[in-house]
Amino acid sequence: MNALDLARWQFGITTVYHFLFVPLTIGTSFLVAIMQTAWFRTGDEKWLRATKFFGKLLLINFAMGVVTGIVQEFQFGMAWSDYSRFVGDIFGAPLAIEGLASFFLESTFLGLWIFGWDRLPRGLHLATIWLAAFGTMLSAYFILAANSFMQHPTGYVINPETGRANLVDIGAVLFQNTTVATFFHVIASAFLVSGTMLVGVSLWLMTKGQSADAMRGTMRIGIVATIIAGLAVMYTGDVQAKIMVQQQPMKMAAAEAVYTTGENVPFSLFTVGNLDGSEVFWALDVPGLTSFLATGNWTGPESTVQGVNDLQAASEAKFGPGNYAPYVPLVYWMFRFMIGLGALAILFALFVAFATRKGRLPSARWVKLAAATATLFPLFGISAGWIFTEMGRQPWIVFGLMKTASGVSPTLTPLQAWISIITFTLLYGGLAVIEVGLIIRAVKIGPPETVELMDADDANSGRPLTFSY
Repeated sequence: MNALDLARWQFGITTVYHFLFVPLTIGTSFLVAIMQTAWFRTGDEKWLRATKFFGKLLLINFAMGVVTGIVQEFQFGMAWSDYSRFVGDIFGAPLAIEGLASFFLESTFLGLWIFGWDRLPRGLHLATIWLAAFGTMLSAYFILAANSFMQHPTGYVINPETGRANLVDIGAVLFQNTTVATFFHVIASAFLVSGTMLVGVSLWLMTKGQSADAMRGTMRIGIVATIIAGLAVMYTGDVQAKIMVQQQPMKMAAAEAVYTTGENVPFSLFTVGNLDGSEVFWALDVPGLTSFLATGNWTGPESTVQGVNDLQAASEAKFGPGNYAPYVPLVYWMFRFMIGLGALAILFALFVAFATRKGRLPSARWVKLAAATATLFPLFGISAGWIFTEMGRQPWIVFGLMKTASGVSPTLTPLQAWISIITFTLLYGGLAVIEVGLIIRAVKIGPPETVELMDADDANSGRPLTFSY
């Protein structure tokens, strides 16, 4: 493997690993804020115990997300210096806003929330978790704006003297349709992950006989969040797919292994064929579904989907000789894993809603196993979605402007890349053990049986500041 291959593997591994924590942080912060709001409005202690419990899980996940996210910044200079020089003027703007505004917002108010129990008036303390939650959402928006520029460059001009892309319209970068559609799809996916986590953890604790009163309430919140988020994921995914067809038609063609342009293109639920999908031996298809996803039409000339072969010829005519198709088998299967695993999360929530109606509680062993692992369904599904998004753009690192091979650091050697990959793998492996261990331990302990709170005036009368978790 050369330096380019290793740099791509390193960035892919560290990015996917980091993103495991992002959707959980975004969705869980809002769900915890809802629990605390329920306690603030009703005074029912079960909501306070639920807030403390899931707040602990949120803090563990947030800390791991911060630690793993730091590496992402370093990688641009370490392995992708030519890319950084080319887009630094544009890419740096939304990332700087994210760091200076959004991350400070979420981290500052999350700190106030952690240490403000008993010390802040209850209404003001409630506001801190809501502000922290909105901070996580704003962080996601600015990062997705930077990524959307890679998918669909806009708001720039190429400096003929330096060969760099210079920013001329920050509004075009921040508010183009690619950014907006991606943001709503990712946020919906985050609530799908966190809602499923809420359902799974609550059901598992209930089967163990722990805090049934509090967990039944959080389970209902999780069910509602999962189902609504699932519907939102489907709608926003459909919008995003139609935008993608206009901007990156090759990605859609690769997602369905469509090699020949045609109408009424089916969607294969499962296909047996050669490795690149150019020859199909057997397939289970839904007629016209790919055409509908791409164009909004099932049949007729309006349902035409461009194939890989025609798109390859058009790309060669525009950009010169080369291979402009991504690795089709990976893109094809990631697209299906994304959809399939997301659907499993929705089905799990619907099953739990049915199985626990009228106060019932399923006790079968497979239900407990499903509850313990349910969070992995949408979490791996959203990871597959990002692999699809990034690999489907290849060979471009900035679509139509810079190829991935041109963005790697020119002085990077395979030995240097191997050293950093091994280092990051060992580091992340250790962090994974810590994260999983802390989460499992916290879940096994479950919510506190009672929670004692003091009035803010009494708490601020000289008692040392403490970490309330």
